[in-house]
Amino acid sequence: MIELSWRAGLDESEAAEVRALATAATAVDGTAPLGEHVLLHLRDDTAAHLLARDADGVLRGVAQLDVAQPDVAQPDVAQPDVAQPDGVAELAVRPEHRRAGLGTRMVEELLARTDGGTLHVWAHGQHPGAVAIAERLGFTVARELWQMRRDLLDEPLPAPQLPAGVRLRPFVVGADEDEFLRVNNAAFDWHPEQGGWDVAQIRLREAEPWFDPAGFLLAVDERDRLLGFHWTKVHTAPEPIGEVYVLGVDPAARGLRLGAALTLAGLQHLRDRGQTRVLLYVEADNAPAVRLYGSLGFTRWQADVSYRR
Repeated sequence: MIELSWRAGLDESEAAEVRALATAATAVDGTAPLGEHVLLHLRDDTAAHLLARDADGVLRGVAQLDVAQPDVAQPDVAQPDVAQPDGVAELAVRPEHRRAGLGTRMVEELLARTDGGTLHVWAHGQHPGAVAIAERLGFTVARELWQMRRDLLDEPLPAPQLPAGVRLRPFVVGADEDEFLRVNNAAFDWHPEQGGWDVAQIRLREAEPWFDPAGFLLAVDERDRLLGFHWTKVHTAPEPIGEVYVLGVDPAARGLRLGAALTLAGLQHLRDRGQTRVLLYVEADNAPAVRLYGSLGFTRWQADVSYRR
C-alpha cells in the first residue's frame, strides 16, 4: 500500500531521499526527471511536496507543486495545507516502481489540489510514461522547451567579434549581482522562469558546487556598465557536458550583435575547461533564438514539455 502525504519544506534526510530518487531515475532514463528549480527548493517552504511512501516508509515517488498564476509556468508560493487554484508541478517515480499506477495517482492528487484552477505538469525529455499519463488524463501541450546541443571539438568554433569599446570580464561575487539583475530582468521580462529574479535567486546558485565566476562572462562598456552576459555551467552527471546556462543582452544594447559574440566566448571557455560537448535550452517558439543557435552549430536534441489541464 502506498501512502501519499503533503509536506512543505523537507528536512535534509527527506531532501536526500528525493535527490537519490532523481539520481536513480536519471540513470535509467538518461534525462533528469526534476528540474533545477525543484532541487533548489526542497528545503524551503515555498512549495508543497507530495511524498509517496510504501508500508516500509521507502520513498517511491515525489511531486513538487508551486502556485502560479493561470498559464504561467513559474511558481511563486504554495501553502501545503490549503488547496491552491493554479499551479505548476514536476514529479518522479522510482524506476522499479513504475507501471503500477503510482504516477497517475500522483497526478490525480495534484489535480485535486488545484481543483477549479489550472495545473501545468512538466515532462522532461518527453518520457513515454509521462506522455501516456498526460493523454489519459486529458492534458494538452502548453509549452515546449528544446534542448539543443553541439560538439566543441569536431565542429569549427569561430572567434567572438566584440564591438568597439566592449570587453569581456568574469563576474565578481559581491559586486556584480545588482547589475546582473538589472540586465537579466530587462532581457527576460517576458520569461516565466528567468524574469523577475531577485538577489536570493543568485545566492542560491552561487552556493551550488558547480558555480564558477570565471565561467560567468560579462560584456561591459568602457564605463564598466553591463551590456550582456553568458553564464556557463558544467555538469558532471549523468554525463560531463557544458551548458549555456543563461545568456542575456540588455535591451538597450540590442543592435550590437552581442548575442553571437557572447555565445561563442562562453563556448570557448567551456572548451578550454575540457568540455567536448555543450547544451542549452530554448523556447521552441522563440524563432530568433533558435535561428541564432542553429547558425552556431546547435541542433535539437530533445524536448521538455509542459502539459496543461
